[in-house]
Amino acid sequence: MPRIVSVGTAVPEHTLMQEEAREFARELFRDTFSDIDRYLPIFENSTIQTRRLARPREWFEEERPFSERNDAYTETACHLGELALERCLAAAGVTAQEIDHLFFVSTSGIATPSIDARLVHRLDFSCHVKRTPIWGLGCAGGAVGLARAYEYARAFPESRVMLLAVELCSLTFRRGDRTKSNLVATSLFADGAAAVLMIGDQVPLGREVIHCPQIIDTLSTTWPDSLDVMGWEVDNDGLRVVFSRDIPTLVRREVRPAVEGFLSRSGLEIDRLDRVIAHPGGMKVLSAYEETLGLAPDILGLSRSVLGEYGNMSSVTVLFVLEKELGQEHQEGNYGLLTALGPGFSSEMMLLQW
Repeated sequence: MPRIVSVGTAVPEHTLMQEEAREFARELFRDTFSDIDRYLPIFENSTIQTRRLARPREWFEEERPFSERNDAYTETACHLGELALERCLAAAGVTAQEIDHLFFVSTSGIATPSIDARLVHRLDFSCHVKRTPIWGLGCAGGAVGLARAYEYARAFPESRVMLLAVELCSLTFRRGDRTKSNLVATSLFADGAAAVLMIGDQVPLGREVIHCPQIIDTLSTTWPDSLDVMGWEVDNDGLRVVFSRDIPTLVRREVRPAVEGFLSRSGLEIDRLDRVIAHPGGMKVLSAYEETLGLAPDILGLSRSVLGEYGNMSSVTVLFVLEKELGQEHQEGNYGLLTALGPGFSSEMMLLQW
């Protein structure tokens, strides 16, 4: 089975403290919500302490046209993407010329040529490298991108495959959007990039690679009548966030049957999971995972750590959790579940074994 070899991550230089974000939101939304102080505890309850932004906070105090925000997306996505790819390649001791296929995932900006095309020659990839840009997967994108990379590496076992995910959620912010969804988004979302290297069975293994996790199985699920749970609506001035308060309820109702059915394909039950690498969409979502799956409180510790330090970086976040997981000690035979939820309303799951 294909193996995950290394992860490289990158974040912008501008740090936003959560208290600063809270006061920014108070000033922006107080004329819309007369009881604004009733909503502001979402900033503390998120347990987020810091986030990284593509531009300094002062940049967001003025209304920016969609074209300017999208130009900033292209510029920053190329910069962070390059850093993440370089760090991932260096960690594995592999050159860009050795990569056979590059998958790119993003939902927070638009670029044609796509970001992956712009990076091919900046990092000296082969001019014949295959590229697959994927747009619109939202928070599930990191897990979905891994699944598509796994399928390619399984079909072409001599190949080295890279996934790059870049999200600049802050650049979708629109001052004129005074909805509760935008207020919630202001308390959660952030920017970052992550790259993952995966190899097929016929790629020679170094001693360090033998201890990297194999991918055993993947499963995609899209639930009916759920298109309005999460996503974007396209307005004249950009992308308007859609964010339902029902997400934790859906997790409690839908996730356990999906996980049980997925694990049963490999003859496993939930109590066989040693690790859960979950996209931290928010504290309520993580708590819903614990409740519905009966997880020990510490099993999502890495997800909580990433959420607190970086916020919700959409598709990128679960790959930050994966990077931390790869740095932990594992016993041979340990099982891990990597999972993320996204627009659709959808789920992507991946079963790992060390």
